[in-house]
Amino acid sequence: MIGRLSGILQEKQPPQVLLDVGGVGYEVDVPMSTFYNLPALGEPTVLHIQFIVREDAHLLYGFATLDERETFRRLLKISGVGPKLALSILSGLSVTELAHAVAAQEAGRLTKIPGVGKKTAERLLLELRDKLPAHEGTAALLGKPEVHSASNDALNALLALGYNEREAGWAIKQLPQDLNVSDSIRQALKLLSKA
Repeated sequence: MIGRLSGILQEKQPPQVLLDVGGVGYEVDVPMSTFYNLPALGEPTVLHIQFIVREDAHLLYGFATLDERETFRRLLKISGVGPKLALSILSGLSVTELAHAVAAQEAGRLTKIPGVGKKTAERLLLELRDKLPAHEGTAALLGKPEVHSASNDALNALLALGYNEREAGWAIKQLPQDLNVSDSIRQALKLLSKA
């Protein structure tokens, strides 16, 4: 029905925004990843929309990218995951981070998201295993096609130490390709401490 809205951003009250499209104000719920990238009030904005009809409401969910919307749709197909939880998941993890967590089967990263318990996290890992571009996301961070390597192990270690995907990916890209895991971690930590 509604696939995209292009208009002027009128209000921002997380997680909802009001988008004026030709004089009609649309209330759209967005994940925090989209919310933080919105322009200032009064600026033109484009959101990719997922329109959901319930018995008691017609709801609009907006996303900055098509990848976010596609991931939202995939999350909705999982038993026990409704729009609010799917929005919460995309607010807690970027699409790349979610894909990486699924590829690495990291239930712990998912349970840190409000509303995601251990059973839900395990269901997400199982249901999303072959449905997200996990290898592409990890490969893009590392700049190489192989997911299980010394660089990937070092990347996982940096993520476990609390660095975000961008920082960890940057540090790993700076390292020589032939290092073993422990040397990769050691040198990446030195780089990150100087950055």
